[in-house]
This record gives sequence, C-alpha cells and structure tokens, in this order.
Amino acid sequence: MEKENSFMRTRPVFSLLVSMSVPMMLSMLIQSLYNIVDSIYVSRLGTDALTAVSLAYPLQNAIVSVGVGIGVGISSAISIHLGSGDQEKADRAATLGVVLTFFHCILFILAGIFITRPFLRLFTDDPAILKDACDYTYIVLCLSFGSLLQLAFEKIFQSIGKMKITMYLLIVGCVINIILDPILIFGLLGFPALGVAGAAIATVIGQICAFLLYVVVYLRKTYAVRIRIKYVKPDWKIIGQIYSVGIPSTIMMLLPSVLISILNRILAAFSDLYVAVLGVYFKLQTFIYMPANGIVQGMRPIVGYNYGAGEYKRVRSTIRYSLACAAAIMLLGTLLSLILPEQIFALFDADAELMGAGVTALRIICLGFLISAVGVIYSGTFEALGNGRDSLIISLLRQFVITIPLSCILSNFFGPVGVWIAFPAGELCAAVVAFFLLKTYKKGAFSPL
Repeated sequence: MEKENSFMRTRPVFSLLVSMSVPMMLSMLIQSLYNIVDSIYVSRLGTDALTAVSLAYPLQNAIVSVGVGIGVGISSAISIHLGSGDQEKADRAATLGVVLTFFHCILFILAGIFITRPFLRLFTDDPAILKDACDYTYIVLCLSFGSLLQLAFEKIFQSIGKMKITMYLLIVGCVINIILDPILIFGLLGFPALGVAGAAIATVIGQICAFLLYVVVYLRKTYAVRIRIKYVKPDWKIIGQIYSVGIPSTIMMLLPSVLISILNRILAAFSDLYVAVLGVYFKLQTFIYMPANGIVQGMRPIVGYNYGAGEYKRVRSTIRYSLACAAAIMLLGTLLSLILPEQIFALFDADAELMGAGVTALRIICLGFLISAVGVIYSGTFEALGNGRDSLIISLLRQFVITIPLSCILSNFFGPVGVWIAFPAGELCAAVVAFFLLKTYKKGAFSPL
C-alpha cells in the first residue's frame, strides 16, 4: 500500500502536478460544459424558466458544497496519514467519511421537504417562476444522495492519486445528463415534455449513475485505502480531523449560495433581468474556475502527502507550480470575457436587454479573475495542510466580507454596476490577505515565493 503512493514523494513535482491536475481539469471543464448546456436548454423555455433555475442555484449549490467540503476533509485526512505511513488511520478516515455522507443525505431530504418553498418565496412573487423553481429544487434536494456519495468516493480516489478514474466517472455522469436534458425537457423520443423538472431529473440520474459506477470500480480492485466495516464505529479524533477541514471548506463553498441569495435581493430591486444576468454569470464562471479547481484537486494530495512525510521543499514547489498554472487559466478567462462577451451571452438566447446588461457585468467582473488565482490556490493549500481556518478566512474575504457590503453601498450610487464592481474588489483584498497568511504560517515554511 505504501509503495503504491510513494510516487507522490519521488516523481518530479511539475510532471506529477500535471499528471494529477490535467485529468481533473478536463473533468471540471466537462462539468462546466454540462452546467452551461443545462442553462442553454432551459433558456429555450424563456427568461422566466432561466430565472427559476437561477433562484434554485443556491440550494443546489448547498448540496455540492457539503459533498465537496466534507470530501476535502476526507481527502486531507487520508493523504496526511498515508504520507506519515499510518495505514489504519487512512482506512478509518475513508470509512467514516462514507458513513458521515449517508447522514448528510438524510439531512438534505428533510431540507428539500421543509425548506424549498419558504426559501424560494423570499426572492420572487411570480407564481410561474416560483412553481418552476420549486419543481426543480424539490427533485435535486430530495434525490441528492447520488451527488453526495459520488463526491465522497471522488475525494477518496483523489486522495490516493487515482485522478483518471475520477475524470472518467465524472465525465460519464455529465454526458448522461447532457443526453437526457433535451429528451426530458422538451419531450423527445416519446417522453413527456417536463420542462424545468426534466432538467432536474436529468441531473440526478447522471449523479446516481456516476455513484454506482464508483462502487463497481472500487469493488473490482484493491486500492491504497479500504472501506472496512470494523471502522464504522465512531473515532472522534478522525471525525474531528475530517470536520476541522470539511466544515470550513463547506462554508467556503456555501458562500456563493449566500452571496447569490443576498445579491439577488439587491438586484431584484432594480429588475428580475439582473437576477437572470447573475445566474448566467455564475454558470459561466464555473467554466473558468472549475479548471482552476482541477489544479487545486491535483495539488491537494501532493501537498498533504509530502506535508505528512516532512518534505517541505516539495510542498513549496507544488504550490508555486499550481499558482502559475491557475494564473494562466484566469488570464485566458479574462481575455475571452473582454473580447467575446456578446458571443458568450448569445449562447443563452439573450435578447437585446439581457445582452446589454450581461456584457457590462462580465467585462467588469472578469477584472478580478487573474488576481483570484492567489486566493484559490492558497485556500486549497491550507485545506491540504489541515488548516481549515485560514482557508475559510480567505474565502470569506473573496465572497462575503468585502463583496456584500460593497454591493450594498455601490448599488445605491451606480445601480447594478455597483454590484459588479464589488467582485474584483473582493478578490484583490482576499489575495493580499492570503499572501500574508501563508507567509507567516509556520514561519513561512510553505511560502512559495
């Protein structure tokens, strides 16, 4: 088992990072494509349908936030224990991670039943939009077990460096979703036209299929960590280790949901049009940030394993290369947003009004893309080191502490444009703080510069 993961300590850092990040970047790009295709299909039903799905996004994102957040805690614990040579604790972390995920599945079923309609009614009084938003949200919340369990297994496989497996299975789930979307939304091949609900059903079917494939792959071979029945009993130290990283990571990923909910209320005071613009933007930005997140996912097990093994020089090199790669992706995203915003919004059948508002928003917000590479990579670094607190501080600055107050203030003077300006301002503040946090952490032992 130890030999199987020793490559994280011996291979050249850059080639190792590329080999582990590229599969995740490709899978993240595919997932981003699926998110955008989903919105493109829904946009064919009209702006009201697109607004309904945008309103549902915060609750849908909550599922992914909990799944990925706790998954990051599982992955961090496994990587650190494997790096220090403690196989039993690595197996315990994997087993307890799956048990905790089953508990989270029950919580989301209850949330779907009792929270959906009261939450969505906060943001719209339009009966048609509310109905579509509820139909979509009930399905994705109450059937979220596929997403949560898929993410738990994904992080377990990533923690042992099996990035190609996670890439293949994520792509399979996304492709199933993309194929089913038009069939269920518009009623092709003899199926009834389900509209927005059809998009939700296609989503959960893709997630459940991906989870079942993870189970099949896991059972066919012995991997560097094993899920064992004897470790199901509580080990509070390992549970604490998982949640110490997982809870801040979950909060970090929930921040966009909170951010969107608050910004929706600010923007709705001007027009529902700007709510649709914000929803489209958050679909588009995943196409940029998910590849960067692929780098973070490739980086985490390398940093965690070498941190556990005491190889601090390799940790610094990994962070340095990750930062450079993420900056290149963000620069490309900035250039595309500045040069081709009309073509991007045309994908969503944008009318003249939506096009004008959307182009303005994209050109302003993209000014923060490049500097955000620091916050994204440094936040992932602290997660890999088992320091959820500093990771959360960076994320709070990026998506809450600066952006929301600035949006409230600037929107009084500049209208919706003030909200767009708050995005790059938050990224700049977070990058500065992130730099100094890592520079002072353990006397700068992991500072890449």
